[in-house]
Amino acid sequence: MRMRPVGTGPFKFAEFKPNELIRVVRNPDYWKPGRPYLDGIEYTIVPNRSTAMLAFTAGKFDMTWPYVVSIPLLTDIKNQAPNAICELRTTNGSTNLLVNRDKPPFDSADLRRAMALALDRKSFVDILTEGQGKIAGAMLPPPEGLWGMPPDLLRTVPGYGPDVQKNRAAAGEIMEKLGFGPDKRVAIKVATRNIPTYRDPAVILIDQLKEVRIDGELDTIETANWHAKVTRKDYTVALNNTGSGVDDPDQQFYENYACGSDRNYSGYCNPELDKQFDRQSVEADQEKRKKLVWEIDRKLQEDGARPIIFHGRQATCWQPHVKGLTTMVNSIYNGWRMEDVWLDK
Repeated sequence: MRMRPVGTGPFKFAEFKPNELIRVVRNPDYWKPGRPYLDGIEYTIVPNRSTAMLAFTAGKFDMTWPYVVSIPLLTDIKNQAPNAICELRTTNGSTNLLVNRDKPPFDSADLRRAMALALDRKSFVDILTEGQGKIAGAMLPPPEGLWGMPPDLLRTVPGYGPDVQKNRAAAGEIMEKLGFGPDKRVAIKVATRNIPTYRDPAVILIDQLKEVRIDGELDTIETANWHAKVTRKDYTVALNNTGSGVDDPDQQFYENYACGSDRNYSGYCNPELDKQFDRQSVEADQEKRKKLVWEIDRKLQEDGARPIIFHGRQATCWQPHVKGLTTMVNSIYNGWRMEDVWLDK
C-alpha cells in the first residue's frame, strides 16, 4: 500500500520516486462521467518551502501544495507574481502541546497546568501568522467553525485570558509549590516534526517555557518517523499539529480525546467525559448540542488534555490558467480530488 496504493478516486497512482515526485493519471473508470478533466497530476517534492515558492513564482509549477503558504510567504508571492491567485483559509488544524502524562515529573497535573498557563497564544499568532491565526479550543473557531466556543466564553477558560503575566505568575506559584525554583529547573527535549509548520512554533514554545522554569531543547524528528513516535508515546513534551477531516465534534472528540483512541497521542482519558461525547453525539437539537460541545471543549482545555495553542490560517496559490479549483475552510483534506480542475492554456 505504501508503494502501489489502490483507490477509486478520479486519478490512479502511476509513479513514486522518494524525495522526488509523485505522479497520478486519469482514472478512465471513475464513477462520475466526464471527470476528471486533467490527464494527470505530477507532485514535485521540494523539501524547502521557500525554494518551492520561488519555483512557483518563476512559473515552474501550476500551483502550490494546498495550504502550505504562510502569511509572510504569501506577501512574497504577491510581490513576485502579482497575477497569481491566492486564497487564505482556516484549515481546521491546530498547533498544540503534547505532554506525556506517564513520565515524571509530567505525571503531575499541577505541572501540566503550569505549562499551559505559560502559553502566550497571541505571540504565536502575531509572530507566525502576522495576526491572522485564531485562538480557540479544540473546535474550529467561528465564523468558519460551527462548533467553536464564542470569544466571550473562551476568555473565561483558565490560560485564555488576555493577562499573560497574571497567568505566568500563577504558573510560577505552582512550580514553587512543586519544588522548582531558580536553582532547580526542569530540563526537557521538545520533540517536533522536522518541517517549518512544526519547527517554527516549537522554537517559540521553548522560549515561553523558560518563563516557568522549564528549559527545552529542540528535538526534530523526520516525517517518516514522527507519527509512529508520538503514537507509541516516545516523547516527554512535543509540539504537534492536528489536522481534522471535518468540522464536527464527533470526529474531534472521539479521534483525539477518547480513552484508548489511536490518535489520542497524550493518553488523556476521562471516562465521564467520554459519556459526554456520547451525549452530544445523539443530541438532535443543534443549539443544545452546541452548548454541550462548548462544555466539553472547556473541560478539555481546563484538564490540559492537549493544550491548544492556536488555529492556523494558510494560503494556497495557483497560476491564472488553473481553473475550477475550490479551497475549503474546514479541512486540509477536503476539496483536493481535483476532479473539476482544468487548465486554460
